[in-house]
Amino acid sequence: MSIRGRAAIVGFSELPTLRQYGERSTTGLLAEVARDAIRDAGLRKEDIDGVINREDVNSLDLCEALGIKPRYTSSMTTHGASGAASVLTAAMAVSSGVASNVLCMLGQSRPASATRLEAGAGARGGGGPANILTEWEAPFGTVIAANGGYGMIKARHMHEFGTTQEQFAKCAVDQRFNALKNENGLWKDPITIDDVINSRFVNDPLHLLECVMPCSGANAVIVTSAERAKALPNPPVYILGVGGPATSHSVVWQNESITTTPVVQSAPVALQMAEYSIRDIEFAQFYDCYTILAMMCLEDAGICAKGEIGPFYESTDTTYGGEFPINTDGGQISAGQPGGGAGGFRHVVEGARQIMRRAGERQVEKGDLCLVNG
Repeated sequence: MSIRGRAAIVGFSELPTLRQYGERSTTGLLAEVARDAIRDAGLRKEDIDGVINREDVNSLDLCEALGIKPRYTSSMTTHGASGAASVLTAAMAVSSGVASNVLCMLGQSRPASATRLEAGAGARGGGGPANILTEWEAPFGTVIAANGGYGMIKARHMHEFGTTQEQFAKCAVDQRFNALKNENGLWKDPITIDDVINSRFVNDPLHLLECVMPCSGANAVIVTSAERAKALPNPPVYILGVGGPATSHSVVWQNESITTTPVVQSAPVALQMAEYSIRDIEFAQFYDCYTILAMMCLEDAGICAKGEIGPFYESTDTTYGGEFPINTDGGQISAGQPGGGAGGFRHVVEGARQIMRRAGERQVEKGDLCLVNG
């Protein structure tokens, strides 16, 4: 049975994205954002009977801190897709009757002592010697804090399709414009295409201003049934379609085509369930740890033909006031990438915020149908 329209996001919360939160713990950030989301949904903690979070934070500890006694808990292990996956899992739990009101929360308080290497290892799911990345890829220089892999992917996209540095830079510039109206975002200064292409290489041809900044923060949403949503104060954000295919590999060199993402499979599944076509989508919130990934995911979703994402950005205003808004809060590249999966979760929160018409100065004009990926 399809879950189309059977569950809805009815509340959300987002903490400001900061480089560090001082001595505050990850559990403390998650507890704060969870309480805010429950309050925003017009619910009490006693109403929450489902909790979903990242695997690196114990669900029992969180529930104890919040005073919640759930009958369903789950932990996400899908890295940047954890936000989208948590909402999918919550929708299935609500639709099946396993839970009534599910709290989804992701975040991290990054230690002030964290080194660049430690932050990068976390971004790539690094671990001990038995980890496939650290044993079979990192020693050969392919991946260094993810920059190596995505630099190679960007170079291949430029070679295959003729995508230019200026076209990649346009993606970063549009998102920075959006971030300037985001009070919770990390970056507050505008940038130009020249700024991007003149910023230093982190791995040729990948520039510094095309990359995310590891930082701290947390996000949360409340998912409930479509029927219960009608009695709550916020306009419901109905979950119409989901698709979740993933790759069968972690290391870059195992990919059949490094310029193709799993979105080429997941987007058609989600659209078919939703009973819409890609041309019906009014705006998008897409995972953007680097410009190259956001752009590949967009073309794999069918926003344009494969290999045409460069000309698409060149000719399209993707800011919140443009003809096809993308990452209207600035995305991870300009609003920041909190750890613990919260970076990717910000796309879910911003999509809900726009549909609820609560985005303030960056509110999109046509904001009823959003495509989100993680």
